[in-house]
Amino acid sequence: MSGSSGEVLLEVTDGVAVVTLNAPGRRNALTPAMAGELIATFDEVDARDDVGALVVRAEGRSFCAGGDVQTLTDAGRDPAAPEAYAGMGAIYDSFYRLGQVKAPTIAAVRGSAVGAGMNMLLAADLRVVARDARLICGFLKRGIHPGGGHFVLLSRLVGREAAAAMALFGEEVDGETAVRLGLAWETVDDGAVDARALELATRVAKDPALARVTVANFRKETGPPGVSWEIATQFERPAQMWSMRRPTD
Repeated sequence: MSGSSGEVLLEVTDGVAVVTLNAPGRRNALTPAMAGELIATFDEVDARDDVGALVVRAEGRSFCAGGDVQTLTDAGRDPAAPEAYAGMGAIYDSFYRLGQVKAPTIAAVRGSAVGAGMNMLLAADLRVVARDARLICGFLKRGIHPGGGHFVLLSRLVGREAAAAMALFGEEVDGETAVRLGLAWETVDDGAVDARALELATRVAKDPALARVTVANFRKETGPPGVSWEIATQFERPAQMWSMRRPTD
């Protein structure tokens, strides 16, 4: 377990770190304190050389309902107030930090993901979602402009048209649609989401050093922003040479 409140849990087994959002009473909505615990947990994972993959999941009926209502309300009174600005910044930093985790990351998504919760799953390298998941951008419905680089994160997966439909026009997406749009790799029954994510994570986690080097270049090449084929070749060559020179069984 990481953190002091119990709202963020960490377990590491066979090279796979499982980070659990554990505030089901408020549908795992992010407070600044919870966001800070998430960041500290990701730091803890990165400090462990034995971790070759990370799964982020959630307890309860929602993956993450976005920013905590009270946090958003306080920020709305005076967004430039130091505490409000720092609080919103912590929420942004939590999913940005997920995107920087050294190991490959998978979001195991059950229930609803809204606003900052969408950003959290979009920040991962791969997504496995429940068939009955509800993926909702939701910012405009709350009267809030999207934040945290939402348009970049969303459009890199689904393209401009689907991003407009979801982020501007409020279209809600389920698991089957998410896969069709490229927003998720696979959709399974709710009860199978965690197991499928762990199965995928366990594969890559067998070689933590290689997993970390490979995913770093994967992110550089695929973006945002992506790079040219020529530059990608230069990224990959030293990493491939390193992998080939390592002792093998």
